[in-house]
Amino acid sequence: MTSLRITEIFYSLQGEANTVGIPTVFIRLTGCPLRCSYCDTAYAFTGGTKMTIDAIIEEVKKYQTYYITVTGGEPLAQPACLALMTALVDDGYKVSLETSGALDVAGVDSRVVKVMDLKTPSSDEMDKNRYENIQYLTPQDQVKFVIANNEDYEWSKSIVSQYQLASRCQLLFSPVMGEQSPTELADKILRDQLPVRFQIQLHKYLWQDAQGK
Repeated sequence: MTSLRITEIFYSLQGEANTVGIPTVFIRLTGCPLRCSYCDTAYAFTGGTKMTIDAIIEEVKKYQTYYITVTGGEPLAQPACLALMTALVDDGYKVSLETSGALDVAGVDSRVVKVMDLKTPSSDEMDKNRYENIQYLTPQDQVKFVIANNEDYEWSKSIVSQYQLASRCQLLFSPVMGEQSPTELADKILRDQLPVRFQIQLHKYLWQDAQGK
């Protein structure tokens, strides 16, 4: 049977994106080809436990929520991730995928909400951005810019404009905790009247960790 390497499956409040605050089951896949400077889940790069898709769904059923987030690492680094997400939406779950934007999203089930990063200069992985993915984004999808400084902010503004992203999908500007003042970023968004959603990683404020457990 098809299996994937899983770092953890846990239940928490969604800390980001447009479902922030909603109780959600997180399926964290192991492995990632990127090494972003601000990564807060490096423990998911290696290790993990092999689980079949059926076993993963049985674990998910223990929790009383229809919201599932498939995350990593980089989930799409495991090809069977596509089959897992389709199985979940077939079972009636509302599924979102958190992806770095460095791998092809063309094969993602159209019912899955894609939450895709475009890596900013401070990430040290900007050259991995796969801009071809933009054509596959729809109004339900979201592009996230993780911002550590003014260079990141100005770059993000230019990309939003260059690719006319506001007319294609939802946009998220998120400050790097401990590097970019959230208030300063919020003030810039208002000053420049950007068509974006400001977001703070809720789980880090509630539980001071990456997972929100």
